[in-house]
Amino acid sequence: MCTWFYADYKSLEKNITRAQKSPLANEIMLTMSRSTAMTGDIRPTDVAAVIASGRSGNMGVFPMVWGFTTEASSKPIINCRIETADQKNLWQESWHTRRCVIPASWYYEWGVLPTDEGYNSRQQRDIKKTRFAIQPAGTEITFLAGLYRYEEHNGKQVPMFSVITREAVEPVRSIHDRMPLMLKQEDVREWVRPNASPSGIVERALTDVIMEAATG
Repeated sequence: MCTWFYADYKSLEKNITRAQKSPLANEIMLTMSRSTAMTGDIRPTDVAAVIASGRSGNMGVFPMVWGFTTEASSKPIINCRIETADQKNLWQESWHTRRCVIPASWYYEWGVLPTDEGYNSRQQRDIKKTRFAIQPAGTEITFLAGLYRYEEHNGKQVPMFSVITREAVEPVRSIHDRMPLMLKQEDVREWVRPNASPSGIVERALTDVIMEAATG
């Protein structure tokens, strides 16, 4: 699951600055009434700096809004399950031609670590959940795999993205059954290439992660 991530300006300055300088940034700000800071805590419906292929086919960084919108849901669809990304109508076209990568410092998950005695589901609901910061081991930047599409908002075509999730691995599994699909840096360019085959890249996704209680 991914419902909130953090973008540290110092480590992501190059990506954030490029996205802010894009003509799309001002258009999104005016059309969607969204801040284009793209730093700090990033939540659903916020604007983030996203890596994708441009119209020329070259890799670039663009501002995008987090969450596909549909008539069937009053809330934005912020996550896409990898197991059905190539099957469901909502994701299918983007899976084949509009893949993207969201550079983050880490993502957050809320949960309760099990004790030696364990706990039942009722007890877990009653315990105050801890916010954990999660990222791949040994990396400064977390590359979240995603999909994007263009939606019409107030007469303008606005790029919207969703984060792909997969079955969780330990230690994340101890607090949640899902986690984002996180890519190796060397796979980013291939992932966003429109005519690439994403299945092999998925198999190389990072699974060695560190999880610490978030401060602040």
